[in-house]
Amino acid sequence: MKQAKVFLNNALAGILTEDDLGYEFRYDSDYLKSDAAAAVSLTLPLTDKPYRDNVLFPFFDGLIPEGWLLDIAEQSWKISARDRFSLLLACCRDCIGNISIIPFNKNDVING
Repeated sequence: MKQAKVFLNNALAGILTEDDLGYEFRYDSDYLKSDAAAAVSLTLPLTDKPYRDNVLFPFFDGLIPEGWLLDIAEQSWKISARDRFSLLLACCRDCIGNISIIPFNKNDVING
C-alpha cells in the first residue's frame, strides 16, 4: 500500500491511497472543519466519505508530467510510465499551482 498527503495551499487536505483494490482519496476531518476548506478539484467535492476508484483519479493523474519531462522522470527514478502513483509521489511534491503531493511516512498521523 502506498499513501500520500495531499496539500492545498499548504494545508493538509487529505490522504490519497493506492492498495490492491485501487485508489482512495479521503479528506482530512480537521480540514473539513476548517473555514478555509476548499475542494482539491471540482471532481472531488468536499465530503466526509472517501472517494474510491480502480484507476487513479483524473485530477491527480493530470498532475503527472508528460512528454520529455515524463521521460526524464522515468529514467531518473526508474519508474514505469504505468506506475502512475509512484510517478505522482516522485514528481508532484512541488507542482505548478496550489497542490502538493507528499509521500506519507509511517510516523504520520491523520484525521480521517
